[in-house]
Amino acid sequence: MNVSEAMHKKAQWVSADTPVTEIARLMAKGDIGAVPVGKNDRLIGVITGRDIALRIVASGRDPASTLAEETMTAGIVYCRTDEAVDDAIHLMDQRKIRRLPVLWS
Repeated sequence: MNVSEAMHKKAQWVSADTPVTEIARLMAKGDIGAVPVGKNDRLIGVITGRDIALRIVASGRDPASTLAEETMTAGIVYCRTDEAVDDAIHLMDQRKIRRLPVLWS
């Protein structure tokens, strides 16, 4: 089975210049814990609820004036829709990650 048959197809993403408050609202509305971040039509990172808690709230930064690019985890690992699910699972296990964004092939 390919990843395209198993993935969540309505994923949302934000641009690098999106304020963290807007991302938190998106997460709350969609009941999601991670949002991919893009810039110049490329995936550049992911921002999680944990990123917001530790990098913004715990450090006393203003989420309204802090942008996604300043908060996200860079160096994102991803797969493509035409890859086998077993390969995606192996990649997640190998990299010790819980979320794997999927790019359309």
